[in-house]
Amino acid sequence: MGRLAIAAITSLWVIPMSIIVNHIVPDPYMDEIFHVPQAQQYCNGNFRSWDPMITTPPGLYCLSLAHVASLFPGMLLMRTTSQLFSEACSASVLRSTNAVFAVLCGVLVYEIIRFLGPSLSDRKATLMALVMSLYPLHWFFTFLYYTDVASLTAFLAMYLACLRRRYILSAVFGTLAILIRQTNVVWMLFVACSGVLDFTLDSSRQRDKQKVNQDLHQSTDRKEATLRSNLRNRKPDNNLDTRDSFDRGKSVSSAEDTSGLVYDVYDVISTSWNMKWKILVKFSPFVVVVVAFGIFILWNGGIVLGAKEAHVVSPHFAQIMYFSLVSALFTAPLHFSVEQVRNLLQELRRNWPLSLLLTLVALVAGFASVHFFSLAHPYLLADNRHYPFYLWRKIVNAHWLMKYMLVPVYLYSWFSILTLLAKTRRKIWVLVYFLATCAVLVPTPLIEFRYYTIPFYIFMLHSCVRSSGYTTWLLTGTIFVCVNVFTMAMFLFRPFKWSHEDGVQRFIW
Repeated sequence: MGRLAIAAITSLWVIPMSIIVNHIVPDPYMDEIFHVPQAQQYCNGNFRSWDPMITTPPGLYCLSLAHVASLFPGMLLMRTTSQLFSEACSASVLRSTNAVFAVLCGVLVYEIIRFLGPSLSDRKATLMALVMSLYPLHWFFTFLYYTDVASLTAFLAMYLACLRRRYILSAVFGTLAILIRQTNVVWMLFVACSGVLDFTLDSSRQRDKQKVNQDLHQSTDRKEATLRSNLRNRKPDNNLDTRDSFDRGKSVSSAEDTSGLVYDVYDVISTSWNMKWKILVKFSPFVVVVVAFGIFILWNGGIVLGAKEAHVVSPHFAQIMYFSLVSALFTAPLHFSVEQVRNLLQELRRNWPLSLLLTLVALVAGFASVHFFSLAHPYLLADNRHYPFYLWRKIVNAHWLMKYMLVPVYLYSWFSILTLLAKTRRKIWVLVYFLATCAVLVPTPLIEFRYYTIPFYIFMLHSCVRSSGYTTWLLTGTIFVCVNVFTMAMFLFRPFKWSHEDGVQRFIW
């Protein structure tokens, strides 16, 4: 098993489903009506042409151009296209770009899992990667020409390169991720911060180990000198104090296992300051990309390329609440089991005064978020093709009290997510993850579950690498499959029409 198994098994559902989708929905649909013609302009060599309704950079179109170029000789041999390269850029061929990226995603997830959990068996790592490949938001858009799958692929490649401390390569993939979707600059900063944390904390750990080893060596030398002196005086001593070695060894373990947020912040700041030039040199590729992106924002007058009036940055704090609940529901076996509830209660009781204070603060912030910063975008209210339209009307906005009643569920979901992450990562890393998620989701006025994909993958990769058993993963995979079957069946076999507009409409995420 391994990489080849992931690629082969993923292809077993990607290829037939792509054929089915292209047969039933051959024409561009929804956002594809902007992306497909734009990519076709690139195939025609019109690189100066740009649709003002497109909000993302042209990274996906450039990748598609390379993809079509790699297929073109074979298409000529099989006589599936004419001699013109531009005619090879059909909607189905452009969609196949994401099919290739979906296979690459599975392989990259497998590599990251093996890096984070080297003691995992190959079979379990393969199962985990396959289940994550079935994540509904990722799986569904594999078969359409959207930016999501390519964006996730570039992010995973960037993250894997950073984990392996190949920072220049990581920055290159980060640049590609930004060229596909500009909000990926936040995830590039997250990856860079994660790299800095690992680099500084590892350096601090190594320094502590060296100091303890020196102390142990000096202590051993003193004891050997005392022993030789006692032997010369013929006064044997069988009660040598061996606790010193044990206690010092324990102090090393304590230094390594300390996960308090204050300790981590102090450790990172002090170590970073002592190694500031070394860190600046190693992570300079990330700095260059971020500075270049800042210049682009100043030149463009904002982060969005087109349709700026419909994508105005707005404080939408309720968005992070929706993310927590959606992610928790997709991975219900992790969050809503009796064992997890017991673990969370134990965490609360461990330091109950502080836990009570933080819970009250979180409740106040949660109620304030849904009351003052719960936005209803015009697209959300008007477009009944999207599932958030129905969730907003039937659940969130069903009664004026409902959005407040959901706050404890949101907070439980976040508490569960952060607690699971804290089992395998330091608290300062968890804080960086939370801030990055907020930075991506809070400014987004429109409720789009597609935006939850990257933070969800980060959570899954880090919270479950070591602790979850086969049963949990199989149950999670079953949930993913059931959701995928339902959403794809609704998309393909339950079309409907609008009275005010021609054409067939379909349900979509």
